[in-house]
Amino acid sequence: MRLTKLLTLRRGKSLYLPAHGRGKALPMEIKELLGKKPGVWDLPELPDIGAPTLPIGAIAESQDKAALSIGAKKGWYGVNGATGLLQASLFSIAKPNESVLMPRNVHRSIIQACILGDIRPVLFDLPFLEDRGHYSVPDESLLKNVIEKIEKDNIKISAAVLTNPTYQGYSSNLKPLINLFHKKDWPVLVDEAHGAYFSASQHESLPQSALKVGADLVVHSLHKSSSGLVQTAVLWMQGDLVDPLLVERSIQLFQTTSPSALLLASCETAINQWFVPGEQKKLDKIINNANNIAFNLRKAGVPILFNQDPLRLVLHTASIGICGLKADSWFIDKGIIPELPEQGTITFCLGFSKQKGLISSMKKSWKELLSSKLEKNSFPPFTRPPFPLVTYLERSCMSAYRAESEILPLKECVGRISSELISPYPPGIPFLLPGEIIDQRRVEWIRQQSILWPNQIPSKIKVVS
Repeated sequence: MRLTKLLTLRRGKSLYLPAHGRGKALPMEIKELLGKKPGVWDLPELPDIGAPTLPIGAIAESQDKAALSIGAKKGWYGVNGATGLLQASLFSIAKPNESVLMPRNVHRSIIQACILGDIRPVLFDLPFLEDRGHYSVPDESLLKNVIEKIEKDNIKISAAVLTNPTYQGYSSNLKPLINLFHKKDWPVLVDEAHGAYFSASQHESLPQSALKVGADLVVHSLHKSSSGLVQTAVLWMQGDLVDPLLVERSIQLFQTTSPSALLLASCETAINQWFVPGEQKKLDKIINNANNIAFNLRKAGVPILFNQDPLRLVLHTASIGICGLKADSWFIDKGIIPELPEQGTITFCLGFSKQKGLISSMKKSWKELLSSKLEKNSFPPFTRPPFPLVTYLERSCMSAYRAESEILPLKECVGRISSELISPYPPGIPFLLPGEIIDQRRVEWIRQQSILWPNQIPSKIKVVS
C-alpha cells in the first residue's frame, strides 16, 4: 500500500521525467481512456488489436501510419522503454564477434546488448567540458581521426552508434557524421531518446532530428521527449542498409510477449499528437516559452548553461562551489524537483506542460541557495577521463562478463581485466566495461569519481581471474 500512496502524493514543481508533467500534457485520448472503468483498457493481443511485430491488427496499421507521417520506412512501438528498442536495434545491425563503433557516452543498455549478443564495442573518446564534468558532442573532424585510427589498426567495423542529444541537451550536427559512416557502408543507429520532439517540430532553434539527416535506425523515448507514459518508445527505420525482418526478429527478443495495450495506445497518441492540426503551433509556443525561461534566468544572474535542447535547463552549481548532488536535496526541500543531479550541475526537464511561475521560483531559490549553509568548495576543473582516442577491449564483453572472476580492492586491479559494468545511474554512462583492461590512470580516475559519486561506484571491482 505504501507504493500506491506514494504515487498519488502531491509533490512540488515537477521538473523531472516523464515529460507529460504528471499527466498535465498527456494527450486527451489517454486522459479519457484512464478516466473510464478501471482496467477496461487492460487487454491482451486480441486479433483486432494485434502487437508491434504482427502484420495485421490495429497496432500494425497505427505503426504504418505513424511511419508515413514522420517520413520513415517502418516504425515499431515499444513497451520496454528506449532500452529494449536500442538493444533490438544493435542486434539487427551486428552479429556475434562483429565490432560496432560507438561513443564513450553510450548508454549502458547498449553495452548490456553487447554482453548478450557477444558484440564487440569499439569506443571513441569525446570532447570533455571540464568546468561541469560533462561529455560534449563529436564533430566531423573528430570522427575522421577516429576512422583513420581504426583503419590504421586494421579493425573491421560493421555498424556505428551515435547518442544525440545527450541527457543534458547537447547536440551535434549529425548530417556530416552520418555521411562519414555511410561512405563506409556502415548502418547508423542513433539513440535519440531525449530528442523525440526534434522530429516533429520545425522550430528554428532546434537541432535536426537524426531521421531528417539519414540515420538508418532511430530510437525515441516517448516518455522522455514526448507525451507518452513511462516505458513507451518507438523505433524508426529508413534506407536499405538494415533488414526490417531482422529488426522484427530482434524486437521479439527484447520485448514482452504480453505488451500492455495501454502503453501501446500511449505510443500511438504521443506520436499522433505531433500531427494534429494546431499542435505544431502549441509545440512552438512551448519551445519559445522554454527559451524565454532560460534567457530571463541568465539575465537575472542564474548560471544556466547553454545547450541545444530548450526543454533541458542545466544549472551550473559548480560555478558557486556547490555540488549538484547536495543542491538537489536542497531544491527538493524547497518544492522544486529536478531530474538529474550531477557533481557540477542539476538538469531540470521542462517537459510539455505549462511552467507558470518558474522564472520567479527559480530566481528566488537561486538567491536563497547563494546564502544557504550548504558546503561550498573551490571546484577544480573536473578531471578528464583518461581514455585514448579509440578503445579496443582486451576481451569481448560476453567473455569477460561470464568468465571466472574475483573481487579485488580497486588499487589491486591495475593490469587486470574488468568483469563488470560500472555505470552511475542516471545518467547511465559506463565508467568501465566488461573486457576493458584497468591501468593505473584508470584506477586513479575511478577513485576520484567514487568520491564525487558517493554510493554509486564500488571500492572493489570484479575482475577476470
